[in-house]
Amino acid sequence: MHVIVIGAGIIGVTTAYELRRCGFDVTVIERREGVAQEASYANAGVIAPAYVAPWAQPGMLAKVLRGFLQREAPVVFRPQVDRALWRWLWTWFRECNPERFRRNKSRMLRLAAYSRDQLHIVRERHSFSYEQSQSFLQLFRSEEELERNAPARRMLVEAGVPHELLDAVQCRSVEPALHDGTRLAGGLLLLEDETGNCAHFARLLKQVCSADGVVFRFNAVVDGLLREGDSVHAVRIGGESLAADAVIVAAGADSAQLLAPLGIKPPLYPMKGYSATVAINRHEHAPVLSVMDETYKVAITRLGNRLRIAGTAEIGSRRLFVRASALRTLLKVASDWFPHAASYAQATYWVGARPMLADGPPVLGRTRVRNLFVNLGHGSSGWAMACGSARIVADIVAGRTPEIDIDGLTLERYGAH
Repeated sequence: MHVIVIGAGIIGVTTAYELRRCGFDVTVIERREGVAQEASYANAGVIAPAYVAPWAQPGMLAKVLRGFLQREAPVVFRPQVDRALWRWLWTWFRECNPERFRRNKSRMLRLAAYSRDQLHIVRERHSFSYEQSQSFLQLFRSEEELERNAPARRMLVEAGVPHELLDAVQCRSVEPALHDGTRLAGGLLLLEDETGNCAHFARLLKQVCSADGVVFRFNAVVDGLLREGDSVHAVRIGGESLAADAVIVAAGADSAQLLAPLGIKPPLYPMKGYSATVAINRHEHAPVLSVMDETYKVAITRLGNRLRIAGTAEIGSRRLFVRASALRTLLKVASDWFPHAASYAQATYWVGARPMLADGPPVLGRTRVRNLFVNLGHGSSGWAMACGSARIVADIVAGRTPEIDIDGLTLERYGAH
């Protein structure tokens, strides 16, 4: 059985790996020249089941509106004449209530915890090393932020997720490099969460896949899916039609335009994210732990001898160019917490489109077309959910029951698939 996977980001590569382990012949089609070249390329590297949450949450609308008035804003909205944008925003707005937030976060937490376990299995099976580190510290600059975080902490307790609520002194004890001059009300230490170099992991896994017979076709743009009756029989690439017994769409933010002609229209929209990567030049002032600034939604990750500073959310602009205002936010947060760790003016920058579903959790598995499957919509948590999502989709394609409950993680949650 020949399966085509469209997309070679972290989602596509892990999916190809799991499909091959199921015994399928696999071809991966990617428009770039290699794996992990877009949203997976320079992300924060956070694998934090305890931290994953939908962007649709109580208080987020106010945060978006405040962004219009702030010089350094965690969320930026750029209104456009784009019907897809406004439909997405309306769906997103309806999800921003406590009950729906709790439901969506619970689904994401379940998948991310399973995915971390699957990642560890892959890592141990192949002795991978990808600049991984343990523990994740969420920082709160104010008591108000700590209070707003209380519902999320209650969910962690209910789910049995290990964590420690720290005061400012305790935060600086577990991470001594935190700058004393920056306001700090407390932190949440997530003991089982971790970070790692997503793109490097994807490259390592691609080597394993290739050695095991997976075919990668790079610099190949998919023009459409060729349907016949109730199934897709081929993928069109330029003037060529590549036959398939099954197709999996894992093309990130571009998945929507491939699925729409088949009547499959999940509320997917690209949300821009940014990162800066810089060499550490004073190790005594650099963090040991990876941290998340809750005010600005910026993560600072230690990747060997470099710092990765990633975050901000910009919605409304599909053009992938770097905005100076977003970079200011990243560098402000890094300078606030670790001002002497690196020469931030020498950082290299990246911008990517996160494939964001309006309600939060990704969609996995079957569609209304018999042999067409999806693995998409992971937003800013693709690295955290990749290995678990891949295993679930491969199990479904193989006719096996997934190991975890996938209720709320399929297209059926939108009423049709």
